[in-house]
Amino acid sequence: QVQVVESGGGLVQAGGSLRLSCTASGRIVSINDMGWYRQAPGKQRELVAQITSDGSTNYADSVKGRFTISRDNTKNTVYLQMNSLNSEDTAVYFCNCNARVLFVGRRNYWGQGTQVTVSS
Repeated sequence: QVQVVESGGGLVQAGGSLRLSCTASGRIVSINDMGWYRQAPGKQRELVAQITSDGSTNYADSVKGRFTISRDNTKNTVYLQMNSLNSEDTAVYFCNCNARVLFVGRRNYWGQGTQVTVSS
């Protein structure tokens, strides 16, 4: 009932920037938190950044000051601006949204992921 689609990943040199986008669509009544997670090879998935419906944000310590999360509630879209990228940022980035869906209720939905590779 809900589709979550990420875009904007790719290959970038260390020190460069990328902007990820994620849009949720379907029978959405409202969206509460939206966030970005990442999973590097051999590691567990970890929270990168999260934003509430009223714009409050939370970041992993490793990305504070380099990444910025934002959202456009009119488009059910969340963004992640990533600056000063380094090799440790290489991972698959997943979008998550906590949405209230018509006839379903509130659930968490995940995107398929987008690969971010930082070359040194």
